[in-house]
Amino acid sequence: MLTDPVATAGLVVREVRTGSRDGVPTRLVVARRRYRTDRADLWQAVTDPERIPRWFLPVTGDLHEGGRYQLQGNAGGVVERCAAPESFAVTWEMGPMVSWVTVSLAEADGGTDLELVHEAPVDPTMWDTYGPGAVGVGWDLGLMGLGLHVDTGAPVDPDEGLAFATTPEGHAFVGAAARDWADAAVADGDDPAAARAAAAQTAAFYTGTSAD
Repeated sequence: MLTDPVATAGLVVREVRTGSRDGVPTRLVVARRRYRTDRADLWQAVTDPERIPRWFLPVTGDLHEGGRYQLQGNAGGVVERCAAPESFAVTWEMGPMVSWVTVSLAEADGGTDLELVHEAPVDPTMWDTYGPGAVGVGWDLGLMGLGLHVDTGAPVDPDEGLAFATTPEGHAFVGAAARDWADAAVADGDDPAAARAAAAQTAAFYTGTSAD
């Protein structure tokens, strides 16, 4: 699927922030990547229900402001804001857990910059175990699929996509991404040793290997 998985992982710039929402402490994972296409095309790729499954997951519902959506086998939520072709914001609901995702697109030299921000209430046990990579690596895999689709115009094979993290190339990609998320967490104030241990646990979770 990838000729250089570590370089592909390096296409994403990662940041972790500490925040709060309605008085509740939150952590934000921020992923930025430039895509070699214009903003109109990238906007369609990330908002068109016919095109989203070509790189991510099948989606149903009303993908307009105020509507509800559901990703097959994954999160659902409400489209809180939609300002085409610049940005949209949705709730990200899985069972009782609610978090928030914002995607923004900006024109750039040679393409379009995408910024994804995922903000979630702090679960100390989950954060201590996996760090930002728990959600960050999942988004990395999605953004990788988006890049493959945008570059080729072809859909990503869903079976290959599901199996990718368990392949040698997937191990390299996930490991590099998890380490970068650890570095971002350290830059936000996390303990370096704890962040590296969490990155190893994240990589093991996604690849089905041991963290040792």
